[in-house]
Amino acid sequence: MSVKDMLLALFVVVAWGLNFVVIKVGLYGMPPFLLAGLRFALVLFPAMLFVKPPKLPFRWLLAYGLSISFGQFAFLFTAIKLGMPAGLASLVLQAQAFFTLLLGALFLAEKLKWHHIAGMMIAFCGMFILASAGMEGQTTAGITLTTMMLTLAAALSWGLGNISNKVIMRDNQVSIMSLVVWSTPVPVVLFFICSWLFEGQTQLIDNLVHIQGSTILALIYLALVASIMGYGIWGSLLSRYETWRVAPLTLLVPVIGILSAAWLLGERLSPQQMIGALVVIVGLLVNVFGGVWQPILSKIRSKP
Repeated sequence: MSVKDMLLALFVVVAWGLNFVVIKVGLYGMPPFLLAGLRFALVLFPAMLFVKPPKLPFRWLLAYGLSISFGQFAFLFTAIKLGMPAGLASLVLQAQAFFTLLLGALFLAEKLKWHHIAGMMIAFCGMFILASAGMEGQTTAGITLTTMMLTLAAALSWGLGNISNKVIMRDNQVSIMSLVVWSTPVPVVLFFICSWLFEGQTQLIDNLVHIQGSTILALIYLALVASIMGYGIWGSLLSRYETWRVAPLTLLVPVIGILSAAWLLGERLSPQQMIGALVVIVGLLVNVFGGVWQPILSKIRSKP
């Protein structure tokens, strides 16, 4: 990978890591469904002028939009609004990797290898440690069973979106940017309906009329930087390099998320949660790199 492309990859990783802090800031002045609806509306209306619609049956746009866009961010935004620490949300959301493996085995008959199972078990232990610990700091109410389950539901939705994406890309010649943009009407409509029904007509109108400057900046970041620029650059990198060169860099996202939340929001991990976070990261590392370690270990064992 060239120096230029490495810097672009790191830009995306940092942008996605900071994304969780920005979500938290945006939610200070706006309820979750409305914030998510505006975020996707801002993704749709500039991008649809420049990105051609994919030649896909509507059912696939619906499946992708319902899972990776609506489901993931409905659960994630609600969890953070209810007190899920932004930094730990970035880490727990990485359970999507394990949900994707399990769903792939269930629906696509993909085989799970030893390092996948070991990684899942290690990460599950880490999440149990996280869920049973408290959070120190004035800016968060801490993890509860509700916020943990909501974040895991967001990860499951992301996993379902990954499976939809895999089937779509396997059977059709479609660019990821086209899929992202033209599946966006699905979450836009659903988020505004949910905001109207659950957050209330009065609050919806009042938040739009009296929108705060920090919320506007958060929306611009979420839509243009994290979504359009992030997915655009990442899709370009994946198209030009092997997946193994690019995908592992996403392991830095929760690291950036935790560090930026500590620096910008004052979130502090308790000692027990530090241990839980490290255990989850070890599980992710085993899942990603276990297949690389196996041949090395075999060679070492075979030497006299």
